[in-house]
Amino acid sequence: MNPPKCDDLDYIHFLIAAQKVFTCTEAARCAPEGAHPPAHDAFTRLLSRQPPDTEALWREAQAFVDRQRGLLVLDDTTLDKPYARQMELVTFHWSGKQRRVVQGIALMTLLWTQGQALLPCDFRVYDKPAGGQSKNQHFREMLQTAHGRGFRPAYVLMDSWYASLENLKQIAALGWRFLTRLKHNRLVNPDGRGNRPIEAVAIPPEGRVVHLKGFGFVQVFRTVSRDGDAEYWATNDLQMEEGKRAELERQGWGIEVYHRALKQCCGVERAQVRKAVAILGHLHLALRAFLRLEVYRLRTGVSWYEAKAAIVRDAIRHYLAHPIHTLQPTA
Repeated sequence: MNPPKCDDLDYIHFLIAAQKVFTCTEAARCAPEGAHPPAHDAFTRLLSRQPPDTEALWREAQAFVDRQRGLLVLDDTTLDKPYARQMELVTFHWSGKQRRVVQGIALMTLLWTQGQALLPCDFRVYDKPAGGQSKNQHFREMLQTAHGRGFRPAYVLMDSWYASLENLKQIAALGWRFLTRLKHNRLVNPDGRGNRPIEAVAIPPEGRVVHLKGFGFVQVFRTVSRDGDAEYWATNDLQMEEGKRAELERQGWGIEVYHRALKQCCGVERAQVRKAVAILGHLHLALRAFLRLEVYRLRTGVSWYEAKAAIVRDAIRHYLAHPIHTLQPTA
């Protein structure tokens, strides 16, 4: 059997350098010249032979993560695939960007942050029609994996979608603290006189300790979003103050910044392969590409966007010094 003509790093660095087109064909066109350059099929086979787990991502991320500090943030994003007809893993999901249900791939990421760093440590793809696991089951699986890797985060942050009793109980069983949004109809008992929707409970600005049905006592807060809607927060840290909650919310917003950069800088939603194994391989390598851009940002202060622009700028500078598209004199 002939050895592979390209490896993980060939594709990762292509994703970092590419600006608009992130296909295997384009990766082959951009490969350095040599006696036997890789064809596009070599990159397609590379994606298909990626391992099904996320250990390679973790091996690279763990050197930059302080497992005894920081936050673990979980959220998902929809990778838009509006024109996919025979692409596996593509189903219908709610898109926060488009504010409607769209066709795409649901990518879940467990992100570690300590204020500045945004480091993906694990990910899953929600594909219940084929995979059988719900988003909450994927979440608990990632939590258990993180615990096995030695994580002891200060808090676990997630949206109301992941605030199920099973998830909250697992976080508490691991000895961790959480901060999560709650839906307005979650039942709480504020005064021992019975459960009622949290939206019907008076919550002062400094928060209030209530009994969350099925879980136990939590500290809850009420805030107002930018569009004027009430938002409800809950934590099993009964001593948390509003200032601390607001700071944790600010740090947790980093996962939305990460999602945007992953799409704009690493081509995570632009893979033009159909099989699930190749799609997962592309997603895995895209996260590893982002990890390199993020570590470079932390070391140098250069943004992800400037780091990518610098690659093209050097190519333009070289072309301007040696232009090839010229008009030859006719006289």
